Amino acid sequence: MAKIAFRLENSWHKTQDDPNGGFVFTLVNLSDETIKDFKLAYTSLTRVIDRSKCTNATFIQRNANYHQYAPPAGFELKPGGTWRFTVDGLNRPARHRTDGAKSAILTLPDGSHVTVAVDDLVLEGAPSQPAPPLLPEGRVTEPFYMLPWPAEAALTAGDAFPDALYPAEGTTLDDLRAIEAVNQLSRRLFSVGHMPFSLGKIENGRAIRFTQDASLDADAYALDFSADLITISHSSVGGRQYALTVLAQLLQGARSNKGLHFPVSGSIKDAPRYGWRGCHLDVSRQFYPVADVSRLIDILAWFRMNVFHWHLTDDEAWRLEIKAYPELTTTGATRGPDAPLLPQLGNGAEPVTGFYTQDNVRALVAHATALNIDVIPEIDIPGHSTATLVAIPELVDGQEAPDSYRSVQGYPNNALNPAIELTYEFLGKVFDEMVTLFPSKYLHIGGDEVAANTWMASPLARKLMEREGIEGTFGLQSYFMKRIQQMLAERGKLLAGWDEVSHGGGVNPAGTLLMAWQKPEVGLELAQQGYDVVMTPGQAYYLDMVQAEEFQEPGASWAGTVPPQHTYTYEAVAEFPPELARHMRGVQACIWSEHFLNRDYFNHLVFPRLPAIAEAAWTPRDNKDWLRFAALVRLSPRY
Repeated sequence: MAKIAFRLENSWHKTQDDPNGGFVFTLVNLSDETIKDFKLAYTSLTRVIDRSKCTNATFIQRNANYHQYAPPAGFELKPGGTWRFTVDGLNRPARHRTDGAKSAILTLPDGSHVTVAVDDLVLEGAPSQPAPPLLPEGRVTEPFYMLPWPAEAALTAGDAFPDALYPAEGTTLDDLRAIEAVNQLSRRLFSVGHMPFSLGKIENGRAIRFTQDASLDADAYALDFSADLITISHSSVGGRQYALTVLAQLLQGARSNKGLHFPVSGSIKDAPRYGWRGCHLDVSRQFYPVADVSRLIDILAWFRMNVFHWHLTDDEAWRLEIKAYPELTTTGATRGPDAPLLPQLGNGAEPVTGFYTQDNVRALVAHATALNIDVIPEIDIPGHSTATLVAIPELVDGQEAPDSYRSVQGYPNNALNPAIELTYEFLGKVFDEMVTLFPSKYLHIGGDEVAANTWMASPLARKLMEREGIEGTFGLQSYFMKRIQQMLAERGKLLAGWDEVSHGGGVNPAGTLLMAWQKPEVGLELAQQGYDVVMTPGQAYYLDMVQAEEFQEPGASWAGTVPPQHTYTYEAVAEFPPELARHMRGVQACIWSEHFLNRDYFNHLVFPRLPAIAEAAWTPRDNKDWLRFAALVRLSPRY
């Protein structure tokens, strides 16, 4: 274990003249050396907007979440000594323990960098209570583990459960492979558990017979149970996989919980409520190794979700190998104190990098496809493009003032310029490579959070506006998006994006899929404009949101507090009148990674809300039961 030489304590307090309050930082020298003429940087989502409001320190710079200060001239920090300074002028108050410093870096006079240990934020002047339990004990009235719960189930519990399920005589090779695929899925998710299926007949087992039923919808299935045989009816590989997954869940529940059983008789008739049952993962803010992405895909399959939305680029990093532009995954994927992209969101003194090779992508797409999951890639444009612009500076209008606008996350001039033709040449080459990697009919192009005055200081953009009769930032964004939509169409792809794609005139709604994230009523507004919609409002389906109001609960809070019960009970379709319901394609969880510095944070924030969204996506409203869900979700896999 590395020796800790320095620690940064941080607390937040209220102030009389500013509701956003201020930070108190204390740097403790645990080394044997006296240091002077140093600089201290920290990363925090609670950003400084008035650089003059600090005491016993000098502000040096801020880039998004990266803040750097120096002590007073001549200050020496001796072994065991402390440097205490305050920072006010914040963009918002700190509401939770993850709103303070996420990392800190000491830069010494010789230019070397040292990672400083940091813990979560402390609240001054008030008790800091832990959050209450997020799940009730729960109860089951039907003693079976199935999650999501099926549309129809009339089952009789058996006194015992089979040792395993096995294929009946005459089972085809294709069906045998389907059994083994779910067997391996179960093994990956529950590595110490007993596999649910045997490929050969076993004593104390129960046989499975497969039958094709063309009357069933593509992802529908039926299960009929008797003491000796289980019959699976399906019309597609998706329905067959879902039936086998439910059987695996039933057997796992009976094996692991004395209050749960395996059916001895009865039937299940099941089909998904929505066609789009998605989960988004942001891999730009934090990089997830291939094995971790693969495990998340496995978890989605266990919950019968069918879309993995892969957020591959953002201000913080570009994560997809593009052979035409190798600098995207060198310069554009590396953050560090001496790198063009500075540390953010928990990064320390050592440079961090990571990207997915095209072979990685092919393997993950194949893995997802085998589990009936469609992979939707996202490159976030025109905003959220700091990493792109740092990697390829030719995409910048050199006449534009370098800090003429800032994004909501604090990045200066972070949008691709619609008036630079090289922008479209660049994106065309990116799209050409992406379409060979991703078979999905959609390519998600972001389109969110372009600042209101973006490009207004660009002479090239001004000329384009005058020539084309375009008004303002969002008129330019619409011009850009329409060109992108045409470029995608030429490559056989449809445009998907966030709800702001509709701004400034939007794009052609035909075939376009937009995701309503800012607030629930946005989905209705999009449907009224003719867009197909996936509902993913931050107030219910953003899994980085805090789950309780207490200060000790980690996460973001811009969309309020999102407890698991609210996520479970929220009814997205309720936002749509019957005549517009056809535009509501489904629902999606969003995992944004600013707060996910380790696996424990991930598991705490994502579960049980991800399976709650899975049940909302699959189970009819009248079949949902919060207390049943609370009891059963404890048996589910975690990341």
